[in-house]
Amino acid sequence: MATIIKPSEVPKYVPGAVTAASDDLGWNGVWLRGYRYAALDFIVPPVRDFTIISYCRGATLMERRCEGAWTKTHCAPGDVSLLTRSQRSHWHWTEEIDVSHVYLTDNLVSEVCAEVTDRCFADVQLHDVLKSHDPIVTAAVAAITREAQQQALGSAVYVEAVATQLVVHLLRNYASVTFREPSGKGRLSPAQVRRLTGYIDSRLPEQLNLETLAAVAGVGVWTFTRHFRESFGRTAHAYIIERRIDRARRLLAQSCLPIKEVASVCGFADQAHMTRAFRTHLHTTPAALRL
Repeated sequence: MATIIKPSEVPKYVPGAVTAASDDLGWNGVWLRGYRYAALDFIVPPVRDFTIISYCRGATLMERRCEGAWTKTHCAPGDVSLLTRSQRSHWHWTEEIDVSHVYLTDNLVSEVCAEVTDRCFADVQLHDVLKSHDPIVTAAVAAITREAQQQALGSAVYVEAVATQLVVHLLRNYASVTFREPSGKGRLSPAQVRRLTGYIDSRLPEQLNLETLAAVAGVGVWTFTRHFRESFGRTAHAYIIERRIDRARRLLAQSCLPIKEVASVCGFADQAHMTRAFRTHLHTTPAALRL
């Protein structure tokens, strides 16, 4: 079996000048690298994440082989290529180009897929697309690239929102989802519920991911996602947001902590993130609750 590499290891196989990077920005589930490439011919081992390549400057003859025969086309700015996760690929192009690579983790894609389908699924695969002229994908990649270059306020929250919309679009138009056969509804045991609620409440200021929560419950990620929704009537992400809002409401009412500090101790990215959550769920703002 071929070694699966991380996105950060791609330059070992595809040398190019880095034009943008999100390496140290703390984004969740999405990673970006911009490259300037000369004409190249190379083989890339399977990459861990789903890959979206947006062509930004230069036009070239493009050839790629994943499984089966070579595909051949002409790529220019506005075009995108897609590659599913864990897929070995052989590429060849003839001209200098600038591209942006967006990598989406299996965890992010799986979480969004579970949310939008509301079904238990076994696998998600992107179609083998060498060229698509898709303004929605191009705009999403451009927005993520700008955030990596500018590092503006609330960048991580903004990128997470853009990446989520991008995943939904990919699932609708470029993905194959294999669903599991229904085998009866499953729920978490009372002991698992107690462990999870205690763990979440004690760590609200921290980043909480599905892998960690599944480990607390003592089950796999797929089982956890399905059983959590059945037990709580919502996704783990939605439940955590509700708990953070509830704690923030109590702190705003019972303490003199600045609103910015309340946001921090409750696990929101910043005060603006908490304000958006309050408006969405409570139709008010943190400041208004203190009046």
